[in-house]
Formats: sequence, structure tokens, C-alpha cells
Amino acid sequence: MQIILLEPGRLGQVGEVVDVKAGYARNFLIPQGMALPANKNNMQSLEARIKSRNKVLAQEKKAAENMAERMKDLSVELSVKAGEGKIYGAVTHADVAAALAEKGFEVDRRKLDMPKAVKEIGEYEIAYRAHSEVSVPFKLIIHAKK
Repeated sequence: MQIILLEPGRLGQVGEVVDVKAGYARNFLIPQGMALPANKNNMQSLEARIKSRNKVLAQEKKAAENMAERMKDLSVELSVKAGEGKIYGAVTHADVAAALAEKGFEVDRRKLDMPKAVKEIGEYEIAYRAHSEVSVPFKLIIHAKK
């Protein structure tokens, strides 16, 4: 039986038409919403879904590229309590996201690419993954409060 995959997995990528045993398709894949029977109507519906999804992805990538252009040559400075080069506590993803928000960049802290927690004073190169194809590098400068 031919089916159209709706989720990526062992059988293939989304939108691919694959042959599977009829029982596997009828009893598992189709009821779980992982596939549709490969007929004319479902193929047309899938094409429309793929086109709309590609349009949304292109818009998201363009927005990410615009953000990357605005964030070019950005550096974030944080003042923290420290003693002899060591920070009391740590600088986390949330701290960096809050500092970026103060500068006017609303970012998702989970997309910040940095060590788990920064525990020493200094300069760090970190990046924000705005999109799967767009990464924005910037400097994180940590210094002690006076």
C-alpha cells in the first residue's frame, strides 16, 4: 500500500510517498496521524501544505537574517558579584537573554549557544541561533561589580 508520510521517521521524510504493508498502514500509521493513503486528493492537499509551510519558513528565515544584520558587532556586558576572577553563582542563558532584551532584542533563551553556565570573569564568544540556517555570533563581556 502506498502512503504519504506526515511525520519524519524511519520510513522517510515528510511528504514522501512510500510502500508499506497494508496492515501497518491501516492499523498504525494512518490512525496515529503519521500518514495518509496516497490518493489524488491527499496528494493535492499535501502539495498545498508544503507550499504554505515553505512560505512560512522563508518568512522566518528572512526575519532571522534581519535580526542577524541588526545584531552584527553586538557585545553584551554584564556586571556580577565576583571575587578573584570567580563569579558568585553563574551567568546563565536567562541572564544573557535579559541583557539582550534591555538592548531591544527579544530572544528565546533556549536558542542561545553558550556553555551551560559561565562562572568566570572575561570575554566569551557566544551565538544566537535565530534560525536553523542563521546563527548570530556576539561577545559576552563579564566584569565584576565595583
